[in-house]
Amino acid sequence: MPMNVQPIPTLPDRINQIRHLTAEIVNREILPNENRLWAWRREGVTDGDRQQARELRADIRAKVKQAGLWAPHLPEEYGGCGLSFLEHAYMNEVLAYSLGAASLFGVVAPNSGNQKILLKYGTEEQRQKWLVPLTEGKLESGFSMTEPDTAGSDPRSLKTTARRDGDQWVINGHKWFTSNGKRADFLIVMCRTDDPEGPAEQNGKMTQIIVPTNTPGVNIVRGVEVWGRTSDHSEIIYEDVRVPLENQLGKTGSGHQAAQDRLGAGRVYHCMNSVGQMWRAFDLMVQRTMTREVHGGLLATKQFAQGFIADSYIDIQAARLMTIHCAEKMDGGGDARTDISAIKIFVPEAFHRVADRAIQVWGAAGVSGDLPLAAMYQGARTLRLADGPDEVHKILIAKNVLKHYREGESWDFGG
Repeated sequence: MPMNVQPIPTLPDRINQIRHLTAEIVNREILPNENRLWAWRREGVTDGDRQQARELRADIRAKVKQAGLWAPHLPEEYGGCGLSFLEHAYMNEVLAYSLGAASLFGVVAPNSGNQKILLKYGTEEQRQKWLVPLTEGKLESGFSMTEPDTAGSDPRSLKTTARRDGDQWVINGHKWFTSNGKRADFLIVMCRTDDPEGPAEQNGKMTQIIVPTNTPGVNIVRGVEVWGRTSDHSEIIYEDVRVPLENQLGKTGSGHQAAQDRLGAGRVYHCMNSVGQMWRAFDLMVQRTMTREVHGGLLATKQFAQGFIADSYIDIQAARLMTIHCAEKMDGGGDARTDISAIKIFVPEAFHRVADRAIQVWGAAGVSGDLPLAAMYQGARTLRLADGPDEVHKILIAKNVLKHYREGESWDFGG
């Protein structure tokens, strides 16, 4: 069933056009070919199947570029199509309808997040050396922050260090869940730095440093198993890894802020992605109720199935409107910290519920690899940990709300 994307009367024509063009490519080029596009995931595939899949992906990428939709998160001078934050957010809900479609539009984590960091914090030389080849698909990157022995929700506890030695940084530490670690040509590594020449208040704070994976001392131990399968989230040990000082991104001590910049926008994009996937799960669920006969009638005639439809409709609408409100506030330069935390908590939980109902309606097929529902279910659960655990965000919401009330202001839910 194709995605039904109609113009939204309250949106500018440009955003409606972006959504329309994206939906055309998803419906015409991607949905009918989902099983062929990612052939390597199936058992029993041949080299011919893999080659056909590569050619098909290349053909779709060419059509995306022809439509002017490649790398929407980047400006044109660095190979992107230069969408605004809000335009990209609206595009994501359409793009995410098909799992994996974003990669055919030049939006792939962690590359896309690293590209944004290189764009904001990198020098022009760094952008030309790392960002442009990344956008052109000539390089792959990874993001190396999380550590096995420290709480990911508390960046102050990170132990990986970078020590200055002449014109080099010397990095030592132990990371895991380094995204795309196996395929990466370079990693952006979060380190605790001590800069003798820097301001005293920044010593010992976090700095992000570019580390090519072929640098001596970068030991990729394994891909961490996730949901019972080996992943490309790698465990890496850094032993006296030496890179030039010029590989530092931004000022010494700016790493934590860079991570927050990355995560703030990323949370909104993840939520709009979740809305798109919920949309697909909803369509699959409703379609199933209208075609599956059980106990003397169609599922659609059963009250429990009707309840699933109603509850999922409510979850999707609430998640979508909360996320759009947050994106609009960010696009307008407002303080969206409380809204970001709110959607980070609510949307993955709503996504989890919607996927779960769709699986229940499809029965055994719902947990099979024949449908995208099982992957959605796992992704929704993972999102409750990714970009900060829900519990931390609940604390942040409460702190922000209480701060207003202590200052004599009640909360403005319209702002």
